[in-house]
Amino acid sequence: MTTHNSPTIRPILPADEAAWRRLFRSYREFYKLEESEEVVSNAWGWFMDPTHECQAIVAEVNGEILGFAHHRRISSPYTGTSGIFLDDLFTAPAARGLGIGRALIARLTDMAAAEGRAFVQWMTAEDNHQAQALYNTLAKRTSWVTYEAVPTPR
Repeated sequence: MTTHNSPTIRPILPADEAAWRRLFRSYREFYKLEESEEVVSNAWGWFMDPTHECQAIVAEVNGEILGFAHHRRISSPYTGTSGIFLDDLFTAPAARGLGIGRALIARLTDMAAAEGRAFVQWMTAEDNHQAQALYNTLAKRTSWVTYEAVPTPR
């Protein structure tokens, strides 16, 4: 893929569905998640629901969707501030190195500033060194360790 155009970052639109679904499946495959069209459809439904907390922006180059950032607003009681949490960030493998991830995160930090929020926060897999190489140029790595519990069985 050869392009020298910088990505256009914009909110996801209904017309982006097929391209987004392809990218989201690739994202899930990258993280070795089980194939599930139900998950893909649920997420798409959230992004198309203006009242849902989850939102998405996409990166478009020459009319082609090459990346996405899924995000939501969060509050931090212990700091008394709010921010934007970046749930998922993905760039099509063939388009890596074009500045798409950087541009998507820049849009989120611009949104946080415009909304008077205090931070943009995200996490990545411990072994995702390629992503961390980018993130280390854009943000401060925190010392927080993430835990995840399953709901109590009924």
